[in-house]
Amino acid sequence: MSWLPTLITDTPEQGYEIAIKMSRMAVKMTQPDDAARSKMRQDYSNNAESLIMSSHVVATNFQTVAQANDFWRR
Repeated sequence: MSWLPTLITDTPEQGYEIAIKMSRMAVKMTQPDDAARSKMRQDYSNNAESLIMSSHVVATNFQTVAQANDFWRR
C-alpha cells in the first residue's frame, strides 16, 4: 500500500495532516539514514529559522492538498 494513496480528504484538518505527512516523508526520502536524522533533529528543533522554514514547507504542501480538494468544495 502506498503511503499517499490520495490527496482527497473530507475536511481541511485531514488535508493538513496529509500535508504534514508529505513534508515528513520528503525529509525521510532525502535523508534515509535514521541515525543521521536523529542526530540533526537536535540542531533544527532548537533553531527558530529552521522551524519557520519547516512550517513553510507544510504550508506549501497544504496548498497543494487544498487545491486537489477544490478548497473543500467551497
